[in-house]
Amino acid sequence: MADGPNPNPTPTPRQKAVPDWLNSPIWSAPTPRHRSPPRAPSPPPPPPPKPHRDPAPPPPPPPARPDGATSDSDSDSEAAATSSRSHLVAEFRVALERKVVDLAELRRLACQGVPDDAGVRPIVWKLLLGYLPADHALWVYELEKKRSQYSAFKDELLVNPSEVTRRMEMTTSKKKEHDSEGTGFLPRAEIVQDEHPLSLGKTSVWNQHFKESETVEQIDRDVKRTHPEMQFFNAGSSDALANQESLKRILTIFAKLNPGIRYVQGMNEVLAPLYYVFKNDPDQSNAAEAESDAFFCFVEVLSGFRDNFCKQLDNSVVGIRSTISRLSQLLKRHDEELWRHLEVVTKVNPQFYAFRWITLLLTQEFKFRDCIHLWDVLLGDPQGPPDTLLRICCAMLILVRRRLLAGDFTANLKLLQNYPPTNIDHLIHIANKLRGLVPC
Repeated sequence: MADGPNPNPTPTPRQKAVPDWLNSPIWSAPTPRHRSPPRAPSPPPPPPPKPHRDPAPPPPPPPARPDGATSDSDSDSEAAATSSRSHLVAEFRVALERKVVDLAELRRLACQGVPDDAGVRPIVWKLLLGYLPADHALWVYELEKKRSQYSAFKDELLVNPSEVTRRMEMTTSKKKEHDSEGTGFLPRAEIVQDEHPLSLGKTSVWNQHFKESETVEQIDRDVKRTHPEMQFFNAGSSDALANQESLKRILTIFAKLNPGIRYVQGMNEVLAPLYYVFKNDPDQSNAAEAESDAFFCFVEVLSGFRDNFCKQLDNSVVGIRSTISRLSQLLKRHDEELWRHLEVVTKVNPQFYAFRWITLLLTQEFKFRDCIHLWDVLLGDPQGPPDTLLRICCAMLILVRRRLLAGDFTANLKLLQNYPPTNIDHLIHIANKLRGLVPC
């Protein structure tokens, strides 16, 4: 007699390497629509014939609902969602109206998602990035100071070299007029030494202008390619062109103020969400100052990821390769089976997909609106944007683990370089399960 099945089979080592919570089917992304559907089961055998009877008349159809009507269950769910959203908006209002904003409370709310149409996201982001102080009474003063400072940056750094030379000539001419008074000689205008278009002097504004022209041209090309699907950036209208000019000025000023980093291709994608949110502020006085506000908030965002953009630090313990290595360690800690399949079996180097995820802060992996919601969490999470970004990236891998485990090098690389549409709330839920375990 053959042995019957063991009622308590011993789990295989492979099963042990996977945490229990990963075995749930909810961690797998839905199968793409272009795949063929699963084969239907074989139909059951036909029932035996029944005695012939006159067919009964069909039941009367249910009364038609008026156009736009919904079922009671749909109405209930919509009402619950509306009530929940209204409650969240009210919580944000209360938090922002305090004399001193409780940033811990604001972060908690932001991680739940900032309502789109409540007009609170611009203020919330400015507070989370430290652009606005927690003390409500200081807002007007700080905004005036920062906006005035940005105006000074524009006057100093975006002026044409010809204008700089003209100003220097006027200053020199006035000095000579003062020195020649009473001597009988007429003052003579002349080009300031080393300040002419052919000068090779290191301090020459013309020489500096030509050196920076390549960076300015790169910024111009990238800005024109920023979200071409959005009318806000690329409609060909006067408003869209004005928005492009604002992005160019911000990136150019940043490059000139940060010679160690200058401009790195893709920074336009990181800037776009900030400028979009601030420019769409219902408060028109703030919307008019979106350029200056976006500049300083852009600086704050990059301050946490500055080393990822510095080429000289690529191979250091703080550079982009080290950051990608931390993502690999995080995946190995939570899902060693998936890590081994990706990096050992199929040899998919994390740099092939994670470089763009990290340097562009996921702005190219999701729809723009979904990216905005991800940034609510990215900016609001108490662990800070760098660690939160790694948790989200790890969650992205776990979310498609079944497809990755079934794929080879080509299929997995294609999947990760063209990440499939997903439920952002679901992704954030997975990322939260990884909280507190980001390797240092």
